[in-house]
Amino acid sequence: MAKVIFAVGLVIALVVIAAGAVFFLSKETATVAIEQGYGPNPTLPKPNPKLIPTVNIAPAKPWPAGQQPIAAEGLVVNAFADGLDHPRSLHVLPNGDVLVTETNRPPKPDKDFDFRDWIMGVVMGQAGAEVPSANRIMLLRDADGDGVAETRSVLLEGLNSPFGMALFNGKLYVANTDAIVAFPYEDGVTAITASPEKIVDLPAGDINHHWTKDVIASRDGTKLYATAGSNSNVGENGMEAEENRAAVLELDLATKKSRLFASGLRNPNGLSWQPDSGE
Repeated sequence: MAKVIFAVGLVIALVVIAAGAVFFLSKETATVAIEQGYGPNPTLPKPNPKLIPTVNIAPAKPWPAGQQPIAAEGLVVNAFADGLDHPRSLHVLPNGDVLVTETNRPPKPDKDFDFRDWIMGVVMGQAGAEVPSANRIMLLRDADGDGVAETRSVLLEGLNSPFGMALFNGKLYVANTDAIVAFPYEDGVTAITASPEKIVDLPAGDINHHWTKDVIASRDGTKLYATAGSNSNVGENGMEAEENRAAVLELDLATKKSRLFASGLRNPNGLSWQPDSGE
């Protein structure tokens, strides 16, 4: 029994040492000044092949107390709302209310220990990206127009890693990670308790590499356009896993059927309409 405990402890120690080595050995120092990297003819540093890939983690830090970002002349930047739980996307309603998804990727299914996934989890955790998904949409209201939301309420909860939002014809459409759902909406409402209406499934599954899904509505309100990012970085999960991925899907609301509208887009988010051409 003692030998087993010792062996397990040794394995854990080696894993911790290996993880530390990854962080220590993967750091590099810039060889080109920042100013030289701008403009039409930037100076590019020479390739530096390494056994362990470079990992530089950008720390997520709040604004220091009493300080604000420096804005362009004539503009002012202030905190509209703070203390949110991993906010990822915004949607401004016609009445000026701001919807924000408090969301993160869905939990991965249980599987055997994988060293690569463990390292990735440690790295993502350092960037603050491993928090559980709150799975809700918050409504922020600035009724007095001073640039700070004095009203905050949970508009929707119990969602599944929501991201995209679209409002038209009295319905709020939400792009969960696995489906588009709709809720009845009335102007000025601060909470929706109605059950979701499922519109169409979206590519998801156990891998779900790019989990965020975005959505917008067509001008005539007959179609939705939804995004689905790739299910890998370089197709390492097989092309079967990439069906309807790295794509924009067109969804017909009358038939609730979808078709491939655009492909080869890796992780498309932020759909919008070109105001002049309508594209």
